[in-house]
Amino acid sequence: QVQLVESGGGLVQAGGSLRLSCAASGRTFNVYAMGWFRQAPGKEREFVAAMSWSGGSTYYADSVKGRFTISRDNVKNTVYLQMNSLKPEDTAVYYCTAKRVSSNLRSGSTYNYWGQGTQVTVSS
Repeated sequence: QVQLVESGGGLVQAGGSLRLSCAASGRTFNVYAMGWFRQAPGKEREFVAAMSWSGGSTYYADSVKGRFTISRDNVKNTVYLQMNSLKPEDTAVYYCTAKRVSSNLRSGSTYNYWGQGTQVTVSS
């Protein structure tokens, strides 16, 4: 079992930055691939970024590539999402996810564990 708790969301102006954190429980954090998804009001959940268990592979949605960076600290059992050059269309609830298999990381339905989400609001 893995429990995920996100933090770091908030209100920021367009062009600003935020760093989301996701703290994971359990002693086997380093074997889990980690991902970030988001859901805006009235829209479907969408993939944002993911990282393999080793950290050797990262994946990004085209909409955030070059602006967002996913990273992980396997000692602190934490995964991060650094978000720069934020746009109003980045406004959403952001969810941290985890799964054992480092494949098909863009598909939300394949993840086993989800956090409760953290709200990110970008004002224009």
